[in-house]
Amino acid sequence: MHAVRAPVAFDGGRFLEGGATVVVDGDRIVGVEAFGCDLPEGCTLASYDGTVLPGLINAHTHLAAEGTLGSLERVGAATDDEIDAWIEQSLLSQVRAGVTTVRDLGDRHYRTVVARDRATPGLPRIVAAGPPITTPGGHCHYLGGEASGLDGIRAAVDERRERGVDVVKVMAAGGMLTQGTDIFGVQFSADELRAVVEAAHEADLALLAHAHSLAGIEHALEAGVDGIEHFTGLAEGGIRVPDEVLARTAAAGVTVDPTLGFDQAAFDALPAPPPGVLEAMRRTGMDPPSFNAARREVVGRMREHGVRVVTGVDDGAIATKPHGSIALSIRDLVPAGFTMADALATATSLAAEVCGLAEVTGSLRAGLAADVLVVDGDLSGSPDALRAPVLVLARGVSAVP
Repeated sequence: MHAVRAPVAFDGGRFLEGGATVVVDGDRIVGVEAFGCDLPEGCTLASYDGTVLPGLINAHTHLAAEGTLGSLERVGAATDDEIDAWIEQSLLSQVRAGVTTVRDLGDRHYRTVVARDRATPGLPRIVAAGPPITTPGGHCHYLGGEASGLDGIRAAVDERRERGVDVVKVMAAGGMLTQGTDIFGVQFSADELRAVVEAAHEADLALLAHAHSLAGIEHALEAGVDGIEHFTGLAEGGIRVPDEVLARTAAAGVTVDPTLGFDQAAFDALPAPPPGVLEAMRRTGMDPPSFNAARREVVGRMREHGVRVVTGVDDGAIATKPHGSIALSIRDLVPAGFTMADALATATSLAAEVCGLAEVTGSLRAGLAADVLVVDGDLSGSPDALRAPVLVLARGVSAVP
């Protein structure tokens, strides 16, 4: 038995007055006590000057892609051994950044399901979607998830159920990383997209829809999806998400993962941005700073409308989002109007609830998994300390240092 003590503590929902002492036995938290509490006999203590909080949950990642230019596309031609190696390296980068649970939303050959079932000690647990369902030649078709027609769509969902996925991902619109797809339009007919949702729900699986375009967002809402990834609101001439759309999203209980977080230095270092990114900039009339400022403005209005927001990075898919950059995504919520507690909840307790893991992880609470993060600094005032983990326990196993 051992304990972790820090003068600042966030339990997944709120900051605890006076800090806390988290007592761990094996892979479980057995107590969350006052900062100066007496410890059980034989319990060792590690004291830190920063903040203790639950291990973070990254609700949108691509473990099979290593986070360089063209990495997601290369997965389509990779061997299983190559994919497995990339997954392991990605998981290492995630846990070193304080992430103890990931929701993978696009692999090939269900290799993240294999990694999930392996459950390597010290690495993040995985919530796996397998290959995303897409139209023939559609966004991420190279991952092997093409389907068409009502029968083909239902067969695709059945395959994922049989392979044991935790959630189903569908591409409701084109994507910036797949040439030839319409990033301002939609994929699948209304009947087909509704059939994906119905088949997933019949299999007792949540259905998440990729949608950068405003048209795709509305397409997904009409189909009755459970969550929308990106929710950018691309429209000719700019980013546009009317209040009416946000009100519908909140009323339907749809969770949004805006996949914020952008490494400007990494973007500047690219030899050339992907063609789809250039097209989005051209057709919206924006550069990256104004594009990302507009995205934060939309997320701020989501908060005002009561839309449930979780934090995912989309890391691995592009060089501007390397694995282990979740701090950038959480940071971007603060100028959007989120308090530090609410921003952190999107990557802890709320993300755990959305992933079906509220009774497993996401909070500092006795009986939950010993997923514990300590960072060097006071998180109650600024997210900057998230970039300096000094201790990470993933199911009780230390990953940092």
